Amino acid sequence: MIGHIVMWTLKPEVDGKSAAENAAVMKSMLDALPTAIDVIQDFHVSTRMMATNMEVEVLLFSTFATEEDLDAYQRHPEHQKCVDFIRSVVASRKFVDYHF
Repeated sequence: MIGHIVMWTLKPEVDGKSAAENAAVMKSMLDALPTAIDVIQDFHVSTRMMATNMEVEVLLFSTFATEEDLDAYQRHPEHQKCVDFIRSVVASRKFVDYHF
């Protein structure tokens, strides 16, 4: 199994929308991916952090059966639509992919 965790810090404002508003848009877009991409095993998106030592507005935790499935997810057109929007609103991104 492959775990894929991504944490985003958003720009304070983009196109008149606050970071919180853009986080909600991101969450909605990302939440739609499991029904569109069948290689996703598990998928959770949160904009409600309880405790962290870093600034994070959106967190994604997902799992895939293989590295090939993770790669297929990342190249999938529906994921790429999310990437286009996310790049426009994100100030920084941290991620980790790991075997378990």
